[in-house]
Amino acid sequence: MARPQPPPWVHAAFVLCVLGLGGAIEIPMDLTQPPTITKQSVKDHIVDPRDNILIECEAKGNPAPSFHWTRNSRFFNIAKDPRVSMRRRSGTLVIDFRSGGRPEEYEGEYQCFARNKFGTALSNRIRLQVSKSPLWPKENLDPVVVQEGAPLTLQCNPPPGLPSPVIFWMSSSMEPITQDKRVSQGHNGDLYFSNVILQDMQTDYSCNARFHFTHTIQQKNPFTLKVLTNHPYNDSSLRNHPDMYSARGVAERTPSFMYPQGTSSSQMVLRGMDLLLECIASGVPTPDIAWYKKGGDLPSDKAKFENFNKALRITNVSEEDSGEYFCLASNKMGSIRHTISVRVKAAPYWLDEPKNLVLAPGEDGRLVCRANGNPKPTVQWMVNGEPLQSAPPNPNREVAGDTIIFRDTQISSRAVYQCNTSNEHGYLLANAFVSVLDVPPRMLSPRNQLIRVILYNRTRLDCPFFGSPIPTLRWFKNGQGSNLDGGNYHVHENGSLEIKMIRKEDQGIYTCVATNILGKAENQVRLEVKDPTRIYRMPEDQVAKRGTTVQLECRVKHDPSLKLTVSWLKDEEPLYISNRMKKEDDSLTIFGVAEKDQGSYTCVASTELDQDLAKAYLTVLGRPDRPRDLELTDLAERSVRLTWIPGDANNSPITDYVVQFEEDQFQPGVWHDHSKFPGNVNSAVLQLSPYVNYQFRVIAINEVGSSHPSLPSERYRTSGAPPESNPGDVKGEGTRKNNMEITWTPMNATSAFGPNLRYIVKWRRRETRDAWNNATVWGSRYVVGQTPVYVPYEIRVQAENDFGKAPEPETVIGYSGEDYPRAAPTDVKVRVMNSTAISLQWNRVYSDTVQGQLREYRAYYWRESSLLKNLWVSQKRQQASFPGDRPRGVVSQLFPYSNYKLEMVVVNGRGDGPRSETKEFTTPEGVPSAPRRFRVRQPNLETINLEWDHPEHPNGILVGYTLKYLPFNGTKLGKQIVENFSPNQTKFTVQRADPVSRYRFTLSARTQVGSGEAVTEESPAPPNEATPTAAYTNNQADIATQGWFIGLMCAIALLVLILLIVCFIKRSRGGKYPVREKKDVPLGPEDPKEEDGSFDYSDEDNKPLQGSQTSLDGTIKQQESDDSLVDYGEGGEGQFNEDGSFIGQYTVKKDKEETEGNESSEATSPVNAIYSLA
Repeated sequence: MARPQPPPWVHAAFVLCVLGLGGAIEIPMDLTQPPTITKQSVKDHIVDPRDNILIECEAKGNPAPSFHWTRNSRFFNIAKDPRVSMRRRSGTLVIDFRSGGRPEEYEGEYQCFARNKFGTALSNRIRLQVSKSPLWPKENLDPVVVQEGAPLTLQCNPPPGLPSPVIFWMSSSMEPITQDKRVSQGHNGDLYFSNVILQDMQTDYSCNARFHFTHTIQQKNPFTLKVLTNHPYNDSSLRNHPDMYSARGVAERTPSFMYPQGTSSSQMVLRGMDLLLECIASGVPTPDIAWYKKGGDLPSDKAKFENFNKALRITNVSEEDSGEYFCLASNKMGSIRHTISVRVKAAPYWLDEPKNLVLAPGEDGRLVCRANGNPKPTVQWMVNGEPLQSAPPNPNREVAGDTIIFRDTQISSRAVYQCNTSNEHGYLLANAFVSVLDVPPRMLSPRNQLIRVILYNRTRLDCPFFGSPIPTLRWFKNGQGSNLDGGNYHVHENGSLEIKMIRKEDQGIYTCVATNILGKAENQVRLEVKDPTRIYRMPEDQVAKRGTTVQLECRVKHDPSLKLTVSWLKDEEPLYISNRMKKEDDSLTIFGVAEKDQGSYTCVASTELDQDLAKAYLTVLGRPDRPRDLELTDLAERSVRLTWIPGDANNSPITDYVVQFEEDQFQPGVWHDHSKFPGNVNSAVLQLSPYVNYQFRVIAINEVGSSHPSLPSERYRTSGAPPESNPGDVKGEGTRKNNMEITWTPMNATSAFGPNLRYIVKWRRRETRDAWNNATVWGSRYVVGQTPVYVPYEIRVQAENDFGKAPEPETVIGYSGEDYPRAAPTDVKVRVMNSTAISLQWNRVYSDTVQGQLREYRAYYWRESSLLKNLWVSQKRQQASFPGDRPRGVVSQLFPYSNYKLEMVVVNGRGDGPRSETKEFTTPEGVPSAPRRFRVRQPNLETINLEWDHPEHPNGILVGYTLKYLPFNGTKLGKQIVENFSPNQTKFTVQRADPVSRYRFTLSARTQVGSGEAVTEESPAPPNEATPTAAYTNNQADIATQGWFIGLMCAIALLVLILLIVCFIKRSRGGKYPVREKKDVPLGPEDPKEEDGSFDYSDEDNKPLQGSQTSLDGTIKQQESDDSLVDYGEGGEGQFNEDGSFIGQYTVKKDKEETEGNESSEATSPVNAIYSLA
């Protein structure tokens, strides 16, 4: 994060100054004045021959000046040449060639004269030249023959152009010539080879010249090279060899200079120009160049190195840059130096340029013309374009070298004076007029300007004025009498008031008063002070992984009366906000960061008066670029060296390289990992297997991810050999009762070691120790037939190729196929452990009856019936496994209160044996499951209604239900109450002790064994119980006085009244009001809720009628008082899972007789009235 300095234009925008401190006096144009040149062409004016020629000369004066020209110091008569014209109200010459003519005919030195009755002003002498781009002479170039390691210079010698062309080298196919410290272009355009290598023959070399005005490129015929070498093979592996030259038999040499020649030279440069020193050396290896200055250091602020350190450029040369410079060329064989003596000369430059002089009659004044140069320039004065010596004498004028003194000036002294100072390197010409006027003070700027400035800035208030004699100027603030000058204020010679550091108290109205002997004039400026724009939370440098999101903050404080604009720069250029970016007032968000997003980001917060900048750098961590230029060296029978050039790490260091290989015999096109190496190496020796045609590639890995694989290397095939290993995972298993299948994992390409890989399979019975049987197999399996049932075999699998056999393999034991067991477990005994589990015990079978590997004993059992009457049960068989050769086990997860049957078998790999005799057993009564659909409803603040359904699994004869409940208020618990109910009761109403407490209910069913699983529910929270209980209680005291509560209660009462009226109207019509859709429901006694006016607000759509209970299949059954099992259902209504597990054992038998003709007693309920209207 950084706050860069604003560019110079930022400050300039807020410094209010129109006239410079030393600027020439500006006379208002409504006053008479001599001519002044305002615009002119450059001294060396080069023009395009295809265009019309334009020589500029503009001037002002009052009266308006007239113009004429000289050419080569002689009057240029424009009227005599039809091609030449002068622009209206201007001295600019236009030479038109549309009708023909040669521009070269008009080359020469031109000078413009602007004249009115008060004097004549002169332009510079303008040297007009026509641009030239001559053609390259045709030539046939023979091939350049050079010994490898020798130096070489290819000369360009471009045709002389005006201006000089830009030189560059390319091949004839327009490919740029790659330059480095060995091969580079000199300042003169020649191409220098410090030493030639064999690869330099791979292209040709053509010098190209690009001409400025015509924008054309001329190409010289290309050079071709023929390199003589002692090592004719272009072995690319030697290119990166640490000692490439000696490896190719090239003799090493000490450096010598190709340019400039010798050990010393001299160079002259003009002051203000750039000094370019150049040293190009030959040698083997290629020399390095270093630069030094004798007796001092190189000017670090102006010196920079170019062309791979072969050139030193010093910009804006001054006299102190004179001296001796030397370049040092060195390699491991030695060093050599060249000394360059630099002399700095200077064309004339101004020390004191003459300025316009405005005097009142009788005043004194002077014109000063001082210049310097090397050699010292001479000074010549002229008046109105004529030498001062030939001008009429003026007793009021005295010339003293570089100064003209005027005394007691009169109106007749008005004229334009020229000062010409020159030496052998150039000249300077300046015009300065002397004007004699009597003018009272006048203000030149608009009146009552508003100036807004930024707090703490240095500010200058301008008050341009004019008068003759020159008026004196004073400044006042807010009408105060004291003159502002001194302290924080400073008044400049031109009248501008500088405030060194603006403060809040500097705000106000400033008055400037100009006075001379002829009168006075004044003007006012209103100054407003604004707060500066500041970035108080700057963006911070960030490091982000590619694809993540980055946010750069930029929070700004500014003066609220100024409009703020926040913009962003990337790498000092305006940032284009793409669809992956989101720019907000205080931040910039970049989604899915990519490598191209890396760079410096500058937040620019600006108003019309100032701006602030803050910069941060975003570093994007990306996956590395792919390695390149893979080379194989040190080729051996079982190893090779692989070398590669790392790709860009993309800001995240490379941690590993993975080398992969591909072979074209077993799995062509499939790449396998070979080895892994640290990220700091780029060369590794790879161990290879015999008879593999290898191809390698490299993948770079960093913290972000993996690079794309490199391009593959060239192929390398190793020689063959006998296998060194045998296949693994050898097995022998029967697939039928009379066979054995031998299988193994085939060997891959790197373990085959030779062509025609095959396997020698051997087997024999383990007990008999017969001779080995064998077979040769090309695949990965072999089947032995006609085997006895389940006998052990010794097995061997040996690899073999055309070069020989692998070592003797290990012996593996396999078995032939199995047959079904012949015997069943005997003396099976069953002992009931509890209502859901039994223990089994049996006699094991003899091993010779198993006919295979004994896997397990298995019990098959099924539920024959339930002890509950009329209950249908699933008789699906289930099984329990007992792995291994064991005589006992436990069967669990049985249904209580049921009759079961059970059989036992023994199991091997082929399947089940015969079944044992069937055993019968009965599970005792158990505890029931939890009651179903336990519902808690609170129709009002006085009662709570409970309803439930019978347990899904009674697991015996139900004897009743147990309900436990207690009130609670927050963390405070009340006394627990226990209620016991008969097995037929499924409803209960609780009278609340208070309207605030909630209740927690726990309900369980009971058999003779005990209580079963319990279900717990809580009463609903009161409507206002969003706050602690204490607050709820306090609200009860005053809620009835709330206006909204009274309105709500009135609305509810009105709604109930309307519903009751609708119900009575329906009843008077004799209609029937169904309370269930698409189903006729037998009606029970009247709901007692109608009598007490309470309503059931349950969300249950199918709530049963009072006095009835809901069966599992959704029908409504009249409540009965007997304890018959019919209450719980009968045969056909049971439900089971796919595996036979019980879902709904106890369903209510559907009444076959339908109740008819009864009107619904629920019609008077408002809720049921709504149903009837639906």
